[in-house]
Amino acid sequence: QLQLVESGGGLVQAGGSLRLSCAASGRTFSSYGMGWFRQAPGKEREFVITISRIGVTTYANSVKGRFTISRDDTKNTVNLQMERLKPEDTAIYYCAATSALGTVVTEDRYAFWGQGTQVTVSS
Repeated sequence: QLQLVESGGGLVQAGGSLRLSCAASGRTFSSYGMGWFRQAPGKEREFVITISRIGVTTYANSVKGRFTISRDDTKNTVNLQMERLKPEDTAIYYCAATSALGTVVTEDRYAFWGQGTQVTVSS
């Protein structure tokens, strides 16, 4: 098992920034690709951003140029830096881990999930 715990969510004004972190424990973190997904009220969960085991990243079009993902295998963490936030970024953000190779954008390939952290962007 790989345990994932997100932190860093909160309330921010539109145009502001927020940094989410995901701490992993239980298995070899560097063996996993890591992703962030989000679920807005009344909507399905959607892919946001991912980083492969070797650091290759893929972004959803809606966050490209504003969100950045990074990983630190020495600390077993993955971070999501969010800039120029918009009200439509409001959602619960989930960290997830996949053993699949490459960058993975579909949630059914992620085996481990965190409990989520709320991000609210006010207009």
